[in-house]
Amino acid sequence: MVFKARTDGSDSLKAVISSVATLVEEATFEATGEGLAFKGMDPSHVALIDIWWPNSAFAAYECDSEVRFGVRVDELSKLVRRAAKSDDVGITVDDDNMLQLKMGTNRQYRMRLIEPSSNETPLPRVPFDTRVLLPAPALDKILGDVQVMSEYLTITATQSGATFVGSGDSGDASVSLSAEDATELSAEKESKGTYSLEYLLPVVRAVGSTSENISCEFSTAKPLRVGFTISGMGHIHFYLAPRVES
Repeated sequence: MVFKARTDGSDSLKAVISSVATLVEEATFEATGEGLAFKGMDPSHVALIDIWWPNSAFAAYECDSEVRFGVRVDELSKLVRRAAKSDDVGITVDDDNMLQLKMGTNRQYRMRLIEPSSNETPLPRVPFDTRVLLPAPALDKILGDVQVMSEYLTITATQSGATFVGSGDSGDASVSLSAEDATELSAEKESKGTYSLEYLLPVVRAVGSTSENISCEFSTAKPLRVGFTISGMGHIHFYLAPRVES
């Protein structure tokens, strides 16, 4: 059992670990000859992350069989944050139950792995009527503008544009976006959904800086899927359940 990989710089690895850290304390990654994957759900089953990092996105990659390994996310995050932006990071898992990280030319860490989880995490199978693609800084600003007034974000989209609205005890906030303002906007029919900013904003801020554009796909009263790219070839998909009005 051997898994070895080397990243081209540290940004993608930081994005992957940061996204996982927004939801879970322990994570099980799965490496195959095709690439590295993770699926995990937060304890309240409100949000889910699906990560696919293909072998072609690495500077070097070797995996001779399926390798599943568990990590404490906070411990791994502390190590990954030590890498400079330009550092290639070597990742090795072998039979001694240790994860080895090599950063740059002169730093090495070894971290004990934990028992991998056997739980399967199926992805939501829902149709997406609407897709909005925005530059990462634009979406970050919209979410921040709404969070000032509300813990929840309501997105309404048609073919001509989208509105992002939040209401709280002290008032409300609204940000309007025309189709021309977005990198891409397509809506088969009007869609409307309400989602928790407590879950959404942290992952956008954790990953957004490494993804030029962020996609938001949803249908009325259905889960939201927020999509980021990894190294231009892989993806991080963040699924968020809609708020159910009482």
